[in-house]
Amino acid sequence: MAASSVVVKEGREQFGGVFSKVWAAKGTINFAEVADGDEAVDTIAVPGVALGDVVVAISASIDVEDLGLTAAVTAANEVTVQVWNNTGGAINLASAVYKVIVARTIFE
Repeated sequence: MAASSVVVKEGREQFGGVFSKVWAAKGTINFAEVADGDEAVDTIAVPGVALGDVVVAISASIDVEDLGLTAAVTAANEVTVQVWNNTGGAINLASAVYKVIVARTIFE
């Protein structure tokens, strides 16, 4: 599992009161080689998140070289980061820091 650090901001100031809680987390992931037509996944520990929370944003500290990049809360305290490759050839990504912003809506 990737290393993580977490910042939690509570309250209703974020995004005009739509979110009751927001987490900012990051983890170092090394996806290594992703074959054409394949995907790779890894997780970032984010204490406090739950199924139904939304990943508002994701970024990487490297160019992901035309790979698709997404993230979702897939279990309590866990965000899964996914890259997928439809480029026509294998791509070997360097180890990188992936950052996610996760939010809980007021409609819990």
